[in-house]
Amino acid sequence: MLDTPHDKAGGWVGRAIERVEDAALLTGGGRYLDDLGVKPGTLHMAILRAPHAHADILSIDTTAAKALPGVAAVLTGADVAGLTTSLVVGVKAPVECWPMAVDRVRFVGEPVALVVAEDRYVAEDALDLIEVAYDMRPAVVDPLAAMDAGAPLLHDGFPRNIASDRSFRYGDPETAFFEAAHRVLISVRYPRNSCTPIETYGLVAEYDPHEDAYDVLANFQGPFSIHAVISRALKVPGNRLRLRTPRDSGGSFGIKQGIFPYIVLGAVAARVSGRPVKWIEDRLEHLMASVSATNRATTLTAAVTADGRITALDWDQVEDCGAHLRAPEPATLYRMHGNLTGAYDIRNLTVRNRMVVTNKCPTGLNRGFGGPQVYLALERLVQRIAVELGLDPLEVIRRNLVPADAFPYRTASGALLDSGDYQKTLEVGLAAGDLAELLARRDRARAEGRIYGIGYAAVVEPSVSNMGYIATVLTPAERHKAGPKNGAQATATIAIDPVGSVTVHVASVPQGQGHRTVLSQVVADVLGLKPSDIRVNAEMDTAKDAWSIASGNYASRFAAAVAGAAKLAADRIAARLARVAAAQLNVPAEDVMFAGGKIAARSNPANAVPFSRVAALSHWSPAQLPEGVAPTIRETVFWTPPELTAADEGDHINSSLCHGFIFDFCGIEIDRDTGAIRIDRYVTAHDCGTILHPGMVDGQIRGGFAHALGAALLEEYAYGADGSFLTGTFADYLVPTAMEVPEPVIVHTQTPSPFTPLGAKGVGEGNCMSTPACLANAVADALGITDVRLPLAPSAVAALIHGAEPPAPAGARAARAPAPSGKGERLMRGEGKARIAAAPETVWAMLLDPDTLAAIIPGAHDVRKVSDTKFTADVTLGIGPVKGRYKAQVTLSDLDPPKAVTLSGKVDGNLGFGGGSGRITLNPDGAGGTELSYTYEAFVSGKVASVGGRLLDGAAKVIIGQFFAALARKAGGGAAEDGGLVSRLLARLSALLGRDAR
Repeated sequence: MLDTPHDKAGGWVGRAIERVEDAALLTGGGRYLDDLGVKPGTLHMAILRAPHAHADILSIDTTAAKALPGVAAVLTGADVAGLTTSLVVGVKAPVECWPMAVDRVRFVGEPVALVVAEDRYVAEDALDLIEVAYDMRPAVVDPLAAMDAGAPLLHDGFPRNIASDRSFRYGDPETAFFEAAHRVLISVRYPRNSCTPIETYGLVAEYDPHEDAYDVLANFQGPFSIHAVISRALKVPGNRLRLRTPRDSGGSFGIKQGIFPYIVLGAVAARVSGRPVKWIEDRLEHLMASVSATNRATTLTAAVTADGRITALDWDQVEDCGAHLRAPEPATLYRMHGNLTGAYDIRNLTVRNRMVVTNKCPTGLNRGFGGPQVYLALERLVQRIAVELGLDPLEVIRRNLVPADAFPYRTASGALLDSGDYQKTLEVGLAAGDLAELLARRDRARAEGRIYGIGYAAVVEPSVSNMGYIATVLTPAERHKAGPKNGAQATATIAIDPVGSVTVHVASVPQGQGHRTVLSQVVADVLGLKPSDIRVNAEMDTAKDAWSIASGNYASRFAAAVAGAAKLAADRIAARLARVAAAQLNVPAEDVMFAGGKIAARSNPANAVPFSRVAALSHWSPAQLPEGVAPTIRETVFWTPPELTAADEGDHINSSLCHGFIFDFCGIEIDRDTGAIRIDRYVTAHDCGTILHPGMVDGQIRGGFAHALGAALLEEYAYGADGSFLTGTFADYLVPTAMEVPEPVIVHTQTPSPFTPLGAKGVGEGNCMSTPACLANAVADALGITDVRLPLAPSAVAALIHGAEPPAPAGARAARAPAPSGKGERLMRGEGKARIAAAPETVWAMLLDPDTLAAIIPGAHDVRKVSDTKFTADVTLGIGPVKGRYKAQVTLSDLDPPKAVTLSGKVDGNLGFGGGSGRITLNPDGAGGTELSYTYEAFVSGKVASVGGRLLDGAAKVIIGQFFAALARKAGGGAAEDGGLVSRLLARLSALLGRDAR
């Protein structure tokens, strides 16, 4: 870190000094979990995952896997259940949630078995040898359809798949709606998406049989309330579960709280194998089966006066939590409960919250959790009010904002908005972003026939969550029975060593927020030192460090709570050191100041002693400490703000301590032909209280903006009707890169929070809440439409401009259609020709010969003849990152020997299933050979379907092309014709993977 002269009034806080973390990270010196050494004899874990979204497990045969050399243990769900208890379910219901499927799988990617072996390669090979028999059940992926009476039921304890159904009433909404001049309604659906950190999940687990204790190193981010969930699942008291974190994390954004079921699996694997176990999640696993943000269906109605004032809101929210309601859910649905009125002064409110389970990956924390879902509905509603009443959207926002003189402001549902001047921030943003010029651009563009729109969003960004908000899912009676739950403890320790050096430790796990830099600034200011004098330890060890269940790094709590706790701990150390120094300086303690590495008399700065000399006294000569002064070696502060109380009998809850404000506006242009959206200008104005490090605050804003841009324009976890996960690679789950992210105009105001030690509020999640709504409003303005669905990918926007694509002309080959009987959503079609140097009769005989089929079927290990027209085979196939063994069944039908045959079949394996059929026609070529032509349709589902449509289309061409090329070679030569493209497919695979197979 470079320390510059201490010339800023107020000290180091508020200055954009160089980050101490960057030198190592930018030169490859980061210490991420996979970089850390492991003990000799450490085993490696691999996980077998369900290829089906919903199925009963009939049997699991692990015999062959256990016999593979190098395999130490193979565990199934029954084995895991015998050593653990169910994970905590987020509501009171007779439902179990295991870290590995027991008897039934409920989403594609759910663990069904695990292998620990000498290395990951052997473990992965062993997975291929595990045979699982499933009995398929129908699946449901739409949360509204899941509540239908006849929908497939995931858990007997959740009738109609509803895990919770609670209604709330605040104020007098009935009168407000009765007296309203207008009712404005909007229905929105927030899509399922996720953050995708560079580093995936990882852990190293050990078991000590002598102590019946577990030691786990994992890139878990918290909240550490999950520590109790893990220890409970492992059936040990909390003091026998040591949970540690590495120094560095390759990002999280909330996602890594979801590693805890795998911590349980790794710990059990270590116990059974008797050796340490390491597991690093691969990218396909992470996309398919870590956690994602909830998708939510919302109907929101407003009671509105004639001039655009909102007097009441009626929320109806249906939250899709995936297959299991795992802790800390229902966090996403209830985090925003206290401020469902956003930045607006609305006194009447009704709410209905339903949580639904579907055959999708379980959900968890995701950057901004709860905020994007709420504000997409609320800010779209504000825009619709303006349109329907013929008002300027900006004026509707202004007329409804909480007044500047109303803070602290208590919302209808209980949030205490701590500070702000929303009107000032809005006006500063408008001026800095030059709205007038942007409006002129819109007028010019429209006059020229171009599609241009302007969108706005005004949101409150909550930070430092109240643990008690989750309890709002319970009725007051249920809460009374369960006991109180509230608060938001932050923990910090300041320690002084025998040479007077200062070390800081906090119970917060960084994922790029600059903990070490900011904390050194905060403590340096208190003790009169330079930031480089302060050493900050950001690792966590529950066996040695001070921590609480609220510890961790989530809900934007670092600046407000954690840095504030460090300030308080430093203040306590300073107060005791001041009394020690006062005795040496012969001045009152009140006259002591800390500056320039010394402790001096304020009235006579020349009367000073070095900081290190005073600080080290407690180590070297504690007897010289003044009477009544305890040794000043270490100070730990546990801080929780009194404003975070439990929910009351009326379900009012102050769900977060701090509430920043964001006002965004943007201008966008849409390409009329392609539907592509170009952001012309994006302005984001923030009030996050006291800014501790301006550079990192702007970095957090840019990061949140990039994430939000992905959610608004590109990213969606897509599922087929049968629950197949369809976006398991970055070929289909598209995330923005630097090329797609424009530079936003960032503007700041500062109204310090009266509730935090430093006046700081959170800032890292806000744009994930504001930007999707702002861009959706801009598209609505540009196209003049009501229904705007995210993500706003070019194909979706083009359909809004031009309408749906017309059907194919009569006689033309049909476009991609749903797979047969709903069996998957990946359907490939193709056709081709091959010239074979053998007569049709010879080729016909080869097609009926199992030895020939074994030689020419790609990846076949052996082919067995069941009857004259039925065969079975074991094959190994690889498509992109997905490779595994499958059992295949092949049937010949519609035989017209030796002219034509229909070849159909299906494959089933742990990585997925599929099937298809093809018609093969054999015609003499007039030269003693055969001209073979074929057409085919094939579908896949399960894990293999997640590799993406473009990859599958090309791979299907190659695999089927390989079959006929091998047939031609086996028959004595020949080549594929250009119409089939077989030869070129095999020679130029990489060039063809993106082509359409239809």
